Amino acid sequence: MGQIRIMPCLDMKNGRVVKGIRFTDLRDAGDPVGNASYYQHEGADELAMLDIAATVENRKTRVEWVRNVSSVISIPLTVGGGISELADIEMLLEAGASKVSMNSAAVRNPSLISDAAKKFGAECITLAIDARRNQAVSSGFELVVSGGMKPTGKDAVEWAKECERLGAGVILPTSMDGDGTQEGYDLEFTRAIADAVKLPVVASGGAGKLQDFADAVTKGNAGILLAASVFHFRTLSIRQVKEYLHDQGISVVL
Repeated sequence: MGQIRIMPCLDMKNGRVVKGIRFTDLRDAGDPVGNASYYQHEGADELAMLDIAATVENRKTRVEWVRNVSSVISIPLTVGGGISELADIEMLLEAGASKVSMNSAAVRNPSLISDAAKKFGAECITLAIDARRNQAVSSGFELVVSGGMKPTGKDAVEWAKECERLGAGVILPTSMDGDGTQEGYDLEFTRAIADAVKLPVVASGGAGKLQDFADAVTKGNAGILLAASVFHFRTLSIRQVKEYLHDQGISVVL
């Protein structure tokens, strides 16, 4: 495995960064532009910005948020929320996004993945996969959409394999059981996805202490570590996380 990357995540609603627990009970976490600038200065390798209400409110991602954030950073920016057609992707890339993250629309229309990969390149296409535990599907993880509100009956691990076949460049799995809890990444889910695909996998949902970041690499096989609450509320700094990983023998850019 190459160098591990740290990716703070800005969950956006009404123009503000917010953070909840298991996708609910949202708290304000500040201004997106200020946060983005701060995280780049702190040493973030990438940044994610997810318009968490776009799909539920049946609208597109707010392009001005992307322009404002991308104008103050030079690190790669992944943008997600409300992306349902190629024109949406083109608009966000033109606004300064480096990659787009798709979820619900890709489940409804898998050809969107292959069409997007052909037009923009696989490296620009991240597939977000939200799941919850359900023993009725073979892997034990059921794919959910619409901000975690709608179960699909699909196996999340099988869906990850299909996304890879269709041309996705990165897989971003989030366990609804762990999101925002700060009780650690869902290592079983992360590992199940990472073992099923050859693509970079982003660990997401539940980071709360330094050990969680190391476990995501050594036990979850993740190559990119996404976190929100611990960074937004200054429980941990990016530098602390990177120095800890380095001390554990994990390769990071210090």
